Amino acid sequence: MRGPRLHLTKRPIPPSTRALVDHLAQGDPAEVLTFGDLLDEFSERGFGLFLLLAMLPNFIPAPGVGALSGALVILIGVQLLFHFKHPWLPRFLARRTIQRSTLVHFRERVDKWLRRIEKLIRPRNPFFLENPVAHAFSGLLLILLGIVLALPLPLTNYLFGALVLGYSLALIERDGRLMWICWLLGVAEVAIVAGFSGQMIAWGAQVTDWVRGLF
Repeated sequence: MRGPRLHLTKRPIPPSTRALVDHLAQGDPAEVLTFGDLLDEFSERGFGLFLLLAMLPNFIPAPGVGALSGALVILIGVQLLFHFKHPWLPRFLARRTIQRSTLVHFRERVDKWLRRIEKLIRPRNPFFLENPVAHAFSGLLLILLGIVLALPLPLTNYLFGALVLGYSLALIERDGRLMWICWLLGVAEVAIVAGFSGQMIAWGAQVTDWVRGLF
C-alpha cells in the first residue's frame, strides 16, 4: 500500500553525493516522491541526480531492470548531447513515483563505497564538464552505454551500472577528472561489447547453465 505523497520543501543542496543520498533517504520510508519533484529540488546538479535515479533499478536483482535503466540513461545522454540546461522528463516519467524506502535500501548498498570514493573526488578540471564539445561527448557516450545496458547481455548490469554511477558522481561532484576517466572506461567498454558481444552471450549462457546445475 502506498504511503502519502511527499511535498518537497526547498532545503540546502547537500555538498557531496553521499550527503545527497542521505538527504533523499531521510524521513518516513512510506512517503512517496515523484521523479519530477526530485529533479526540481536538485536542479543545480539535476543530470547527476537523474543518472543516480536511473541506476536504482539496476542495483535491484529483477528481470528487465537493465532495459529500464538503459532507456533512462539514453534519455539523459540525448539531453547532454544537445546541451540541455536542465533535465527534461516526459510527463509520464515525471509522474512516476518512488518510495523513500527504495532510496534507503539503495543507500545501504552503496554507502560504504561512496565513503571510499568521496575521498578521491572533488570539484576540478571544469573543462570536461562545461565545454560544449565535452558536454556533447559525454552525452554521446551515455547514449551508447544506455544501449549496451538495455541489451540482454548476461552478467553486465553491475559492470555498466557502476560506470554510469561514475558519470553521476562526476556530474554531482563537478569532478572533471573523474569524467575524463569515465570517458576512457566508457569507450573501452563499448568497444569490448561491440567486438565480443557474441562470445559474451555464449559465456553468460554457460555460466547460467552451470549455476542451474548446482541446484
